[in-house]
Amino acid sequence: MLRVVSVFGCLIAVIGMAFWALKPEGNPEDEVARAECDLLAGPCIWSTAEGQWQVSLESRQGSPAQHLYSLAVEAPGAPERFLAVLRGRSMYMGEYPVPLKQQSDSRFVAEFEAPLCATGSEMVWQIDLQSGQEKLGSVSPILFFQAKT
Repeated sequence: MLRVVSVFGCLIAVIGMAFWALKPEGNPEDEVARAECDLLAGPCIWSTAEGQWQVSLESRQGSPAQHLYSLAVEAPGAPERFLAVLRGRSMYMGEYPVPLKQQSDSRFVAEFEAPLCATGSEMVWQIDLQSGQEKLGSVSPILFFQAKT
């Protein structure tokens, strides 16, 4: 009887170790914590295999109801249909694609107005860089800024 229990226990242990060893590792992109960078505090700079990236954002005063921003991106290459997509971070308010215009081989710019939340005076926005529908930010920091009234 003791021999049967020992064999059965060893069999369970071997099966358990096999399941643990064959378990999928998941998406490595999810496991890597990305740094965060406040664009209104200064430019965000990072490096990839293609070269160095730099993103800066400047708040510009429009009329009292407008909150204008100038976005500048220094990229090592020219992605097709280069976009900056605004996404609400503190509250979901939709997605707002902002096309980036190429100024030189590596410099792209855009001016945009960030929508304001009617229920609060502060809104945090995240900017995701995209080439068409494909996100470019697997190694970039999470780019964000806080729009204030």
